[in-house]
Amino acid sequence: MADTLVIVESPAKAKTIGKYLGSKYIVKASMGHVRDLPKSQMGVDFKHGFEPKYITIRGKGDVLKGLKDAAKKVKKVYLAADPDREGEAIAWHLAQYLGLDTNQPLRVVFNEITKDAIKEAFKHPRHINMNLVNAQQARRILDRVVGYSISPLFWKKVRKGLSAGRVQSVTVKLIIDREREIQQFEPEEYWTISSQLVSGKKGFEAKFYGYGEEKVELHSEEEVKQVLERLKDQPFVVQKVTKRERKRNPAAPFITSSLQQEAARKLNFRTAKTMRIAQELYEGIDVGGKDGAVGLITYMRTDSTRVSATAQNEAKEYILEKYGAEYVLSEPRAQAKNENAQDAHEAIRPTSVFRTPDEIKQYLSRDQLRLYRLIWERFLASQMSSAVLDTMSVDIEAGGVTFRATGSKVKFPGFMKVYIEGSDDGSEEESFLPPIEEGQTLELVELQPNQHFTQPPPRYTEARLVKTLEEKGIGRPSTYAPTLETVQKRGYVALEEKRFVPTELGEIIISLMEEFFPEILDVEFTAHMESDLDHIEDGIRNWVEVLDAFYDDFAKRVEVAEEEMKEVELKDEESDEVCELCGKVMVYKLGRFGKFLACSGFPECRNTKPIVKEIGVKCPQCETGEIIERKSKKSRIFYGCNQYPECEFVSWDKPIARPCPKCSHMLVEKKRKKQGVSVVCTSCDYQEEADS
Repeated sequence: MADTLVIVESPAKAKTIGKYLGSKYIVKASMGHVRDLPKSQMGVDFKHGFEPKYITIRGKGDVLKGLKDAAKKVKKVYLAADPDREGEAIAWHLAQYLGLDTNQPLRVVFNEITKDAIKEAFKHPRHINMNLVNAQQARRILDRVVGYSISPLFWKKVRKGLSAGRVQSVTVKLIIDREREIQQFEPEEYWTISSQLVSGKKGFEAKFYGYGEEKVELHSEEEVKQVLERLKDQPFVVQKVTKRERKRNPAAPFITSSLQQEAARKLNFRTAKTMRIAQELYEGIDVGGKDGAVGLITYMRTDSTRVSATAQNEAKEYILEKYGAEYVLSEPRAQAKNENAQDAHEAIRPTSVFRTPDEIKQYLSRDQLRLYRLIWERFLASQMSSAVLDTMSVDIEAGGVTFRATGSKVKFPGFMKVYIEGSDDGSEEESFLPPIEEGQTLELVELQPNQHFTQPPPRYTEARLVKTLEEKGIGRPSTYAPTLETVQKRGYVALEEKRFVPTELGEIIISLMEEFFPEILDVEFTAHMESDLDHIEDGIRNWVEVLDAFYDDFAKRVEVAEEEMKEVELKDEESDEVCELCGKVMVYKLGRFGKFLACSGFPECRNTKPIVKEIGVKCPQCETGEIIERKSKKSRIFYGCNQYPECEFVSWDKPIARPCPKCSHMLVEKKRKKQGVSVVCTSCDYQEEADS
């Protein structure tokens, strides 16, 4: 007969934990949060120390009744929500609702859902940590006060349904600031000169460096001509050869933000998708055999690169067995600590390095396997010896002009045998140079002067934006994914070719925020507020005092904004299309899934239709329709015939307007990560590089 009730957030987590605890325990799920501030009102009593008014979340009544009934039938109740502020708050809310004695040790926390970790955690229950609860309460109330004070202003002055959030507003401001940088950017001309040289029988490239040992930049064609003039009929002689041995260390194991960034680079995952799949891996997957359902990774919301001694020793054992003694670290590698990190949990790692991706791939979905492999390889590499590279730098002189060539090759792969961190620019390791000696005269094959222009800073991808938010101390690991989802859902920014661009609505909202609530948009202010929340968690600050210090000035700004903020008329952008139902002009509207066309005669006429983007290619199947760009339910671009459903032609690859020269079938643009874009035939083996 069960005498102990354990409450977790999700059924998957309950199933995994229940298997480890045995028949004396009943494990039930709260299905996430159970109480929150009411949606219909502010829900905060400013006159009585920001006292929150919590109510049961709609739809959770039956869940809570079931938990209360189960609690009456047992001697003991343990609260085992996730090991973070949010989890602590869920545990506290459950204790309040169920009338549990919070003077008793009710709280059980664990960083991984494995048999040993669960059994050990239940040997050491603790009291609910009210510092953690108060830090979460302060964040929730702070966000509610900002949102429910500013949003109604925007409803009156701009448009119904808008919202303003503390972290989301700063995020939109970053995107808009980057767009302004791009628009104000003035490109500058510069030139490079490449020399194709031969040593022995192997060719290599050296680039113009300057005159003698002085580095010189070339800004005009005239300067390039002067260099080329000096090089006429001059021998290319090796002046200096520098060889070095360089060590390269692996990247640290994943934290939440670095996992989101690397999953975007290597797996093309959106931030929300990465966190959803990581949650599944954490809560437990049935991997068959005696293990059954088991948590495959440690807790995925963390800002620490710390790894337990147990995990380090297990990795050491695996590396020794699989790769040999030379790949084993002589002592644990010290990881640099982010000054903003709370360091509450370990890094994200596999719960057992012996549970390799290949061994359990049959039990995982394709995306689960890809993410697990990424986490597993990153962790294993972080516990391996450094790579050793031979690097070589060569200075070559011709007529007083210096060219420089650099290269490297792997002398000992170390961690690189398992994993190499991705980069945003896709740069690869240089190739090694041929044998070259000082005083050697090289054969010149070709000189290539090239004109370039400096480029504006790139728009933010999800990965770049997450990295920036982390570096600036804005938000915390658990906030990144929902923040990026919210700013898109509200129509403040849009994703174009996987990069964020602000919308007109986003720019209007931020301009109003800049005028009336500049502190909310101030990066340093927002980062300082995150620091205050950390101090509440550490017991250094009182949560009511933190809120009071913020609210006094903020309330005055709200009063000024109510008086002085002018109404903004948002006019719909007219299209060239006419409504086929009533004859009025159709206008562009922004919906949840992006732009669409709607009749300007709304509400009398409710005609809407998607925006059709033709690519100038006839349908190869019906030969009468036009190929148009479309979007799937998951916003992935594909191409189909505009005669659908009569013609069902579809293609994930973009068709191009000329036939294959070999077999006359359709050519398409194929995007590959490493090779870039190439043109391939859909019928034969014809292939060519696409124009850049």
